Amino acid sequence: MEATAKLGTIRITPRKMGVLADEVRGKDINKALIFLKFSSSKRTAGVLATLLKSAVANASQKKTVDVDKLYVKTLLIGCGPILKRFRPRAKGSAFRINKRTSNISVVLGERQAKK
Repeated sequence: MEATAKLGTIRITPRKMGVLADEVRGKDINKALIFLKFSSSKRTAGVLATLLKSAVANASQKKTVDVDKLYVKTLLIGCGPILKRFRPRAKGSAFRINKRTSNISVVLGERQAKK
C-alpha cells in the first residue's frame, strides 16, 4: 500500500531541495526524519520533514498499513513558477534576478518482510 503527499510552490530552490532529497530517498521513515532533524540546512529540512509527516498521517488513515514498515519510495522535486525581479545596474541598465520555487511530491511504500 502507498501513501502520498504533495507540496506546491514552496519558496526554496529545487537545487537546495534536491541535495536533501537525494539523502532521504529510499530510507525508512524514522531514519529519514532523524536525518532531517539533525541536518545543517534547517529550513529546507523542516519543510521536507513536515511533508513526510503528512504522508505518514495519510498512510495511518488506511487501516491496512503498518506505519513502522514505511519507507520513502519516491521523492520528486520539480521546478515551480519563477519570480522575476530586476536590480538597477550601471549606465541605466538592469540585471534580472530569478527567485525560484519548488514543487515536491512524496510517495511512501511499505517494506515487505524478507523471507
